[in-house]
Amino acid sequence: MTRINREHLKVRILKLATLKSTGSPADLAFRFDISERSVKRIVSEIREQGNEIRYSPLRKSYVTEIEYL
Repeated sequence: MTRINREHLKVRILKLATLKSTGSPADLAFRFDISERSVKRIVSEIREQGNEIRYSPLRKSYVTEIEYL
């Protein structure tokens, strides 16, 4: 995966998390055609950049309270 693709995925995941519609890590992996582990790494990188993102088992989605759109 190229750096540009990875950054693009970060933006898409943040947008989906804002909408509370990412689905599970497995769903995201299927949607983006990457491994579940890659999804978790990308989410970790998003957190390291100072963004508040967490997985909500109740919603079965990554969520964030901050608008990124």
